[in-house]
Amino acid sequence: MKHIAVLMGGISAEREISLASGRAIAAALAERAYRVTPVDVTSEQIDLPSDLDLAFIALHGTFGEDGQVQAWLAREGVPFTGSDEASSRRAFDKVLSKQCFEKHSISTPRYEILRPGRQRTLPLPVVVKPPRQGSSIGLARVMREEEWEPARALASTYDDEILVEAFIPGRELTVGIVGQEVLPVVEICAPEGHYDYTAKYTKGKTEYRCPAPLEDDVTRACQHMAWRTFEALGASGLGRVDIRLTDDGYPYVLELNTIPGFTETSLLPKAARAAGYSFADLCDKIVRLSLEK
Repeated sequence: MKHIAVLMGGISAEREISLASGRAIAAALAERAYRVTPVDVTSEQIDLPSDLDLAFIALHGTFGEDGQVQAWLAREGVPFTGSDEASSRRAFDKVLSKQCFEKHSISTPRYEILRPGRQRTLPLPVVVKPPRQGSSIGLARVMREEEWEPARALASTYDDEILVEAFIPGRELTVGIVGQEVLPVVEICAPEGHYDYTAKYTKGKTEYRCPAPLEDDVTRACQHMAWRTFEALGASGLGRVDIRLTDDGYPYVLELNTIPGFTETSLLPKAARAAGYSFADLCDKIVRLSLEK
């Protein structure tokens, strides 16, 4: 019987979301007869059992997706799920991700990084976000000039730098990856097309379509773009690539989430279900892939 510690909670703004993910994963693994120890992470020093076979990371945000906990586990000699320290850091930091997309010719919206005192040069509409946060925390869409300053101020509360990105009109899609399997595309139909924190976590506010109703060639293009993104960032194990699709069927990559939400209703499990995996199947597959690695 393999002993799995599920790391959840954490010290980021996404703590409550992480706790929900971790509890769901722990229950699913227990259902599959693993020996499971839930670990509520409350600091950067983690108290782990000594006889672990694997740490299943369900931590979101800083000290979760940014490479820090991966580095800590590697130093302690504890195998873990998902991407390593370097690829986690590249994917979490949207500035590093953008640079990687440009290097590998992956289509992504035009952008600029604003530091204190620097003025925006991109024309409206734009999307403003702190470059090192998840779950759309601090994100705002700016359609009119009077919305700019509140959006800039909000993003600045989380980081000295802010990422300003050209707004791409179109459809919101996401593509999950487990191991080397690219899952069916999910379409996100948020109120007024704005998938912010409220739209993500308010039950019934957003509609999800999986598989997304797309032409076959568009589906293949989005899945291909997601896999290229996954490889370019050096990710492994699992991930979810967020995409904006223009009305003429052209995909733009926004980001890769190396530790996506993991409740029964989260996007990666929805895509896995469409591919024939139950939630317990998905958790079990990730564990098996990680132990093989």
